[in-house]
Amino acid sequence: MSEYRVTDPYTGQVVKEFPTATDEEIRAAIERADAAYEPWRTTPMAERAAILGRAADAFASRSRELAEIIRTEMGKPLGQGIAEAEFSGEIVQYYVDNAEAFLADEVLEVRSGVDARIRKSAQGVILGIMPWNFPYYQVARFAFPNLMLGNTVLLKHAPQCPWSATAIAEILAEAGLPAGAYENIFATNEQIADIVIPDPRVRGVSLTGSERAGAAVAEVAGRHLKKVVLELGGSDPFVVLSADDMDAVVQAAVDTRLENSGQSCNASKRFIVLDELYDDFASRLGAAIAAVPVGEPGDEDALVGPLSSQAAAERLRQQTASAVAEGAEVLAGSLDDGGDARVAPALLGGVTEQMQAYREELFGPVGTVYRAKDVDDAVRIANGTPFGLGARVWCTDPELALAVADRLDAGMVSINGAGSEDVDMPFGGTKRSGFGRELGPHGMEEFMNKKLVVG
Repeated sequence: MSEYRVTDPYTGQVVKEFPTATDEEIRAAIERADAAYEPWRTTPMAERAAILGRAADAFASRSRELAEIIRTEMGKPLGQGIAEAEFSGEIVQYYVDNAEAFLADEVLEVRSGVDARIRKSAQGVILGIMPWNFPYYQVARFAFPNLMLGNTVLLKHAPQCPWSATAIAEILAEAGLPAGAYENIFATNEQIADIVIPDPRVRGVSLTGSERAGAAVAEVAGRHLKKVVLELGGSDPFVVLSADDMDAVVQAAVDTRLENSGQSCNASKRFIVLDELYDDFASRLGAAIAAVPVGEPGDEDALVGPLSSQAAAERLRQQTASAVAEGAEVLAGSLDDGGDARVAPALLGGVTEQMQAYREELFGPVGTVYRAKDVDDAVRIANGTPFGLGARVWCTDPELALAVADRLDAGMVSINGAGSEDVDMPFGGTKRSGFGRELGPHGMEEFMNKKLVVG
């Protein structure tokens, strides 16, 4: 059986299989991407923009079709899949519209008074290793700024997402992207480590995935002096210090914990609440989470579907069962949910620093709530994790909210519900959540040659 296959998490049935690439096919893909680099790099900006603009339109016009694919691949509720496809098109269009400005020379004022400037250019073939939880969005934010810059792309998608990977490649080919500029490779991890990353024509690697995968890729890339961008796990805190509208805060907590069935790196996973607000918040949040059903296929309005696979669901069950065995309390929901890929939303309390769940990422619709004695204790709990991706702060005092945001060890902080994720905002973390940034102007700079020219 091929490593690349589509297994519908709603049914457990294998729907499609795609052949894993041979070593010869992998080397041929690298050769094509390298051969396409110089012609693509020197293609006029307006022509590159026209090609990728057509790709942006295709993500919007084909959004329902694309959503059906990822519903089948990894269980994403249909409405969220449509939104993801459309947002991916917005990302493409953002770089189409702004690449010329982002790539303009940066004139430097230097002591000698000579003309000194930074000229921004592509570097070559860039490898992207992408995850299953956002099959279009993750690819869009990596691949399209690099293509607009003039790099060519090798894309290794998650083994459970070959159908969506093929759809993206088809969209680009139909938009007129030259052959070789975007190569979809169904490679094994061993082929990536032994063939792709060591190849001198591959100039950098971007990975979104687990800590373990990030560490393994960074180790190989480091041996071969390749730059890496890593967006890894998260255990984002949601810190509640005060609120004028507790219902709105609770609804925001539900939405950020349960979107994509709780399978988002930057979802709020730990709710940290000052003592005087804890009982009210925990009661409301528990009731709201427990009331959310697991949706059925085709339900466009579902917030939660099955997890991406039976294995993912079983891991989450084991994590929550371990937490309860160590003394955590199920405040809402049920851990007895039938045994398939569907996991009912739940809320845990009483998690202590001695428990494994205090340090782990719960990747699914299970949240944890913590009682904080004061602001300092809330910050301590929020920072008491190996991760540092995002954070959210709710506070009616603007100065205190900003002061707490400054103290949080995270790559992104949202205050009072302000959106921190859009095409023009850099996305990335610190600590074991990785390094580097995607989206916004910074998303075009990670694999850019910033050449100093003095004359």
